[in-house]
Amino acid sequence: MYQYTLKRMLLMIPTLLGAGILVFILMRLIPGDICVLRMAGGSGYVDPKAIANCHAELGLDRSPVMQFLDFIWGFARFDFGNSMWTGRPIVEEISLRFELSLQIAIMATLTAILLAIPLGTISAVKQNTWIDYLVRGFSIAGIAMPSFWLGILIILGLLITTKSVFGTPWMPPIKYVPIWVDPLYNLSMTIFPALATGYRYSAVATRMTRSALLEVLREDYVRTARAKGLVQQVIIRRHALKNALLPVVTIIGIEFAFLMGGLVVTEQVFNLNGLGKLFVASVSNHDYAMTQALVMLVVAIFIFTNFVVDIVYAWLDPRIRYK
Repeated sequence: MYQYTLKRMLLMIPTLLGAGILVFILMRLIPGDICVLRMAGGSGYVDPKAIANCHAELGLDRSPVMQFLDFIWGFARFDFGNSMWTGRPIVEEISLRFELSLQIAIMATLTAILLAIPLGTISAVKQNTWIDYLVRGFSIAGIAMPSFWLGILIILGLLITTKSVFGTPWMPPIKYVPIWVDPLYNLSMTIFPALATGYRYSAVATRMTRSALLEVLREDYVRTARAKGLVQQVIIRRHALKNALLPVVTIIGIEFAFLMGGLVVTEQVFNLNGLGKLFVASVSNHDYAMTQALVMLVVAIFIFTNFVVDIVYAWLDPRIRYK
């Protein structure tokens, strides 16, 4: 198990390096100049000397090789420098939004797990019954329904319901407060985007759980367990479900990593100042330093999530670690 874990950890290094090279090159290929955008708003005449001074101030006048080495060295030390647009430390800018995005991602993931695994299991066990059709309809609706549209419906439902009951419409608060400071205020802000995102997330995992479990239930060892007289509940819990969870764990891990930086529209609907909105702002402002740091952060989250998924694989199926 230790060799298996060590190999997976060592594979992170070339992956991070390759992602760093790719994002560095792609950011330099994007048309536009942040100095021109800062001084003229993207239009009008700007003194070339002022642009040259701006490039020197931001370090853009140095060779690409030196810029790349500084970028990699800063990433290794968790020092991304200052934002080219605001001038504030990038770590500080990201930390203000990372906590919110992480909490919503965790809450949405827990919502998806609590919905997907029980519903997918019941749907597979009760195949072609009314329960199966109901669960499949629930999951298909979740896949077909975008999370931001469900968020809009939730907000409209809150406005209409609270106005009819209390006489005054209520909206989730906008200002973020950590959960350990005021749990009730925090949950009133994050629970609805987490439910909207987690529902769609659970729909994909539910269908994957159902299909994987149906395939496992047709295996010979499950027939042998039934022939030996084991109770159906024991067969599902101890033998079938563990093997069926391997593709489900993959889906859950990928979706969790995606939620950390891919909820741009959902954050806009609920007016959340998370990593998604910071991504859009940094790309629009040609803030190379901020965009590079955000991309590398998401890459690191994806890599770490895949590492955790690999460890869960080995726990669910010990044969994987010996291969």
